[in-house]
Amino acid sequence: MPMKIEEKSFENLKYIIRYPDDYDCSKVYPIIIFMHGAGTRGDDLNVLYANPFFSITDTYKHFPFITVAPLCNRNTWFDIYESVIRLTKNIYNARFTDKKRFYAIGASMGGYAVWQMAMSCPTLFAAIVPICGGGMYWNAERLKNVSVWAFHGDSDTVVHMSESKKMIDAVASCGGCARLTVYENCDHNAWTQTYSNPDVFKWLLDNTSKNTYVISDKFNDSNIYG
Repeated sequence: MPMKIEEKSFENLKYIIRYPDDYDCSKVYPIIIFMHGAGTRGDDLNVLYANPFFSITDTYKHFPFITVAPLCNRNTWFDIYESVIRLTKNIYNARFTDKKRFYAIGASMGGYAVWQMAMSCPTLFAAIVPICGGGMYWNAERLKNVSVWAFHGDSDTVVHMSESKKMIDAVASCGGCARLTVYENCDHNAWTQTYSNPDVFKWLLDNTSKNTYVISDKFNDSNIYG
């Protein structure tokens, strides 16, 4: 049975939901929030369907996740970030969501978005897969209970590999579980190898939410941190 896909909208966002082939509305499922890169921006969902994430994962014999993929209709995800966060929370609270298995994956511009979404809402995510992205590593302590597996090409000149390394090192330094896979002789396209690796999705499923702690913020003293 082919996977079912629905087209939806939330506030100013168009998005698609792809269900696993054995979807049963009475059950809950692991969720992937997929954040595409700059090359998929626009207002046409057909471009999103053609993204390598879907063309590659559609070939998996069984893909047990419900995938939710918003479409960026502005210059960057950060231009519509509040809507993205509200959509994410809406999906987290949906009847079909396994709240212990709530994940995000994204590449390039979407990799930056995944890092920031998880730092904004660390109690939602069990694990994230940011690909060739980066983030505000000084704030990475918020990810200490979110498992991270990042990917980057060693020859990337669009987003330098050091951007991922800074984030991974920062998460690890505060006691988090973070790893970085670097592809040799690989430029900015680190996503094809990642989406094609079934171990990535097995790893996601192996991670369940550990977010039962109270989030602290050591940067809220404006006399020190501006």
